[in-house]
Amino acid sequence: MKMRRMGAVVLAGGLSILASVSAYAASSSTTLPPPDPTAKNLTPYMIQLRAFDACLITQSQLLGTTREAVHSPCSCYAKGTVGAMTKDEIQAFRDTGYFNDSARQKGLQFIDQCKLKRPF
Repeated sequence: MKMRRMGAVVLAGGLSILASVSAYAASSSTTLPPPDPTAKNLTPYMIQLRAFDACLITQSQLLGTTREAVHSPCSCYAKGTVGAMTKDEIQAFRDTGYFNDSARQKGLQFIDQCKLKRPF
């Protein structure tokens, strides 16, 4: 399965490296860090929380604003993206800690739909 780096973000407290959401993709394939073992047993809700946290960090930096200012759009993005993921996409995230290509595309659609800034 081809994976793309999606703007790795170190979450507060060094919990993990998230290349999401999340869905924040680099425009080309790059070497990825090793799989995140903490993602192994995450529920979809927990994946949603990771995507939300990564969105808050990334979007506040991209837009030069506070995390509070992007709270609602990031909630829209995280809920929409993870809610649209298939069982296979959820499992791929659990296996790696990253969105695969198809989940990344869904994430990009929700970045646009929720009026966030694409990070590339």
